[in-house]
Amino acid sequence: MKKLILPLLLLSTVAQAQLMGPNVSGNVETTFQYLNEDTLIGAQQPLEKTVLNSYALVNYTYKGFKAGVRIESYLPHILGYPDRFSGTGLGYRYVGYKHEKVEITAGNFYEQFGSGMILRSYEQRQLGIDNAMDGINVKLTPTPGLTIKGVYGKMRYQFDSGLENSAGLVRGVDAEIDFASFYGLLDSSKFKLTIGGSFVSKYQTNVHPNYYMPKNVGAYGGRVDMRYSRFFFSAEHIIKENDPSMDNGYIFNNGHGTFLNLGYSQKGLGIIVQAKSIDNMSYRVNPDLALTDLQINFLPATTRTHTYNLAATLYPYATQPVGEVAFQADVFYKIPKKTTLGGKYGTLIAVNFATAYRPVRHTSDINPQDSTRVTYKSKLFDKSDSLYYRDFNIEIKRKINKQWKVGVKYFHFDFNNDVNVVSKGAKGIINAEIGVIDMQYKINRKHSLRWELQGLWTHKDKKTGKPQDKGHWATLLIEYNISPNFFFAVMDQWNYGNPVKSQQLHYVIGSAGYTFGASRIMLTYGRQREGIFCIGGVCRPVPATNGLTVSFTSSF
Repeated sequence: MKKLILPLLLLSTVAQAQLMGPNVSGNVETTFQYLNEDTLIGAQQPLEKTVLNSYALVNYTYKGFKAGVRIESYLPHILGYPDRFSGTGLGYRYVGYKHEKVEITAGNFYEQFGSGMILRSYEQRQLGIDNAMDGINVKLTPTPGLTIKGVYGKMRYQFDSGLENSAGLVRGVDAEIDFASFYGLLDSSKFKLTIGGSFVSKYQTNVHPNYYMPKNVGAYGGRVDMRYSRFFFSAEHIIKENDPSMDNGYIFNNGHGTFLNLGYSQKGLGIIVQAKSIDNMSYRVNPDLALTDLQINFLPATTRTHTYNLAATLYPYATQPVGEVAFQADVFYKIPKKTTLGGKYGTLIAVNFATAYRPVRHTSDINPQDSTRVTYKSKLFDKSDSLYYRDFNIEIKRKINKQWKVGVKYFHFDFNNDVNVVSKGAKGIINAEIGVIDMQYKINRKHSLRWELQGLWTHKDKKTGKPQDKGHWATLLIEYNISPNFFFAVMDQWNYGNPVKSQQLHYVIGSAGYTFGASRIMLTYGRQREGIFCIGGVCRPVPATNGLTVSFTSSF
């Protein structure tokens, strides 16, 4: 009860102050599940039979003052969430003040330096990630175009009827200059330039039976962003000092990360090329943890985030913080309308290629008896021929007339399951082809129908002659929308080509929802297969489930 007194008092103050002209905003989100046991897919029913995740956030601002609280409930948490989430209590709270040149936040806050390779404190609720900092955050703008940030505090680690933080500290400073605004140096020029630099340090005392663990580990780097006319280029390079951890086998090598982004855009055409070189860039408050626990930094993904069912859920790729050399290219082109190829409304073509390799680690000039535990040397973009991932996909979308829209998409995946395990029974490289047909029919002003037909085919195993992994899949999705309130959908994911006939199962799931204003309620019932769920190169395992899910969201 003591933990709830502060937020209740604050909410009462907010309610009274609302009459005086301040601004109150927030949102509520609840996910409830009733789960069944399903031995065919390995779904288990918890003892409680029901699980619940619920969040209620209230933000209050008045002139320069700001404050907020978030109440959370995990009774118990939905399946797939970390086991450290339980109970009901206060999970996020802050107060602060914002002026023209200074903004100060005390309590919980989220912050990011640059692309996040050195620091990213954020929440991704779908993945069960919340490493909010708890301390103080200061942002200074002493002159237009110059921004200085400073953070000091602990990171959220778990929730047990309330917020529980890490034992270690995270400290950091970041500065950025936008020369278009900085004393008007490039105000009238087509050339735009922004530069920035960051330093972050963690403090954590850890005892290891064999090694002396450093208590303070620093990381530092810089970035540049340039634009001229339709061209843009950005680059960031980070160096992390020796940071022995469970991720890297407790070696004392330094880490480094480089991310390059080059592009061109004009009406009807966009080209983006990315390159990334990562080695030993796992950076945690506590080096003895794994998965997404207490990660200080975030490594940007250089793979397309797919939305179609089979491409998104069967072979998603997770960025490898221990090391990868990765490349990606995107080309978007719209064939002009009222042409032979473009048709009446134009035709959109999108081509994407992404690949990642194991970096080369040079050990020839390393003394194996060296007590420093520096076990290899690495160079930027020095890749081996060991493939982690390859994805080629092309999409064509076209509006036929006022009623019909059609899209087709093709994917080719080469996926190293030994590096990024998504299938327990598969080994080595999995090769797969995916085809998608996506059609939408507008019945009238309010009613529309959409359906997808997807197929996935794995190549034959060279030893057994059978399809690789779980074989071939098909997905059928049908959606019916009544604008602006109702929607209905049914999807069947069918593993018709599984080499084991008893596992040629249907995963049927139906959903219906109602939207009213800024609120939405949705009911879903059916099967969900076991797998990996990824967002932006960050993944978590998802167990098989069978049951009813009710979700409610509302904002104000």
